[in-house]
Amino acid sequence: MTKEQKDNLFVLVKSLSKSEKRQFKLYVGRLGVNEDSKFLMLFNILDKLSVYNEAAILKKGIVKKQQLSNLKAHLYKQILISLRLNPSHQNIRIQIREQLDFATILYHKGLYKQSLKILDKAKTLAINNEEKNVAYEIVELEKIIESQYITRSLSNRADELTKQAKTLSLQNVLASKLSNLSLQLYGLFLKTGYIKNDTEHKRITKYFYDRLPKYDINKLGFREKLWLYKAYLWYSFLTLDFLACYKYASKWVDLFYENKNMIVLNPVFFLRGNHYLLEALFYLRHYEKFKQTLFKLEEITTEKWFPLDDNNESLAFLYIYNNKLNMHFIEGSFTQGLPLIDSVLEQLNKYKNRIDEHHVMVFYYKIASMYFGAGENKKCIQFLDKIISNKSLQMREDLLCFSRILNLVAHYEAGMDYNLDVLIKSTYKFLIKMEDLYEVQKEFIKFLRGLGDIYPQDVKAEFIKLHKKLKQFEDDPYESRAFLYLDIISWLESKIENKPVGLVISNKFEVQILKNQ
Repeated sequence: MTKEQKDNLFVLVKSLSKSEKRQFKLYVGRLGVNEDSKFLMLFNILDKLSVYNEAAILKKGIVKKQQLSNLKAHLYKQILISLRLNPSHQNIRIQIREQLDFATILYHKGLYKQSLKILDKAKTLAINNEEKNVAYEIVELEKIIESQYITRSLSNRADELTKQAKTLSLQNVLASKLSNLSLQLYGLFLKTGYIKNDTEHKRITKYFYDRLPKYDINKLGFREKLWLYKAYLWYSFLTLDFLACYKYASKWVDLFYENKNMIVLNPVFFLRGNHYLLEALFYLRHYEKFKQTLFKLEEITTEKWFPLDDNNESLAFLYIYNNKLNMHFIEGSFTQGLPLIDSVLEQLNKYKNRIDEHHVMVFYYKIASMYFGAGENKKCIQFLDKIISNKSLQMREDLLCFSRILNLVAHYEAGMDYNLDVLIKSTYKFLIKMEDLYEVQKEFIKFLRGLGDIYPQDVKAEFIKLHKKLKQFEDDPYESRAFLYLDIISWLESKIENKPVGLVISNKFEVQILKNQ
């Protein structure tokens, strides 16, 4: 993506659908004097450009360079106003805000009774839909109005408003503390990934419980429960407790199914909850439950009542396709999963302005893994290089580390071992620098380093030795983390048994299915 394309106004214009563009022009043309306005001319120019080009805009002569910044800001504001008026963007949250704005205008005109009537309806709507921050704002405005216009409808009006304000304030403070904790844990996960040892486990546990506010689960509303489950979920992910991840992700998703109206109001949280539930099931290898959850999520996002706007559409793609790839990893059906790659790349390009680069890199790692499992090692290396060569992005350390490990294996498998020593040294240095060197990785790199000195007839015996060493780490709570990203055990078994790695994994999957029957 070129730097010019990141111009905020240009990106906004390009994000508009045909109907949104048509409505904008109707909105601008509501007064005849606007038909030839400069900001509409600028809109038409930007709409026709394939990439943002300031020189091309100035060449049209509609504005001088010094005035362009102000004209762009005005156009940006007008587009947002038009979008706000679009019925497709109307929701409960916007309706409540609109009613609050109307009530504020009436208050400033001195029409207190009319203002209070609107506020009372807006407050009921806000509380019923768990919009407690704006409900608190409404109560505060009611208090201001009541202090100037004493109503006779309720003798205990002051006490009622005071009680409401206190209750909403306490609920908002609790939700804020829980959301802060959830966000902080998510930030830690993005930076370092999972914990690596007992010391980190103790540190994260202390961090979590020191910040976890006291609560009574029976007194929590939808919003407070949602943030509570999110906080516990991230703590569980960080500490590699995937059973607890499943527990809290299930609570999160069930909360929405018990309050279906909240799916419409908070579709992003609904989608994310399902994604984390699927991720937990993937790590636990609960295949049937994983498949059911994925199909149910995909089905719901196609329902007419589901609010699939631009943002939700890109997120639905992100979570559904991420887990479609994961399903092939569980099954070991790598070759069958290859057709998905073109669809993923096409949609990544479609949503390039809405999906952050970190998630793009996660897709690249999964695509590389798919190619590796299918035996297409050179294509695997191409996608790993997109991650390894990305110097501008602060990605999860574990993703960066395992991209390099998989890169080593893919080079070995592709027979590109002429520079393997250089790759091993650079990978080893990187891992030490990242402080992310595990026993699994140490043993594996030691093995690759010594491959050049092993006679061809002895290679299989060395694979068997390494397999035996790594097997002991499979159930280790910290070392087993290495196998979440790269199934080294199955790869070694494929070399020992002289079978494709995809076949080894699919055979294990079939055995597991038979056990569960």
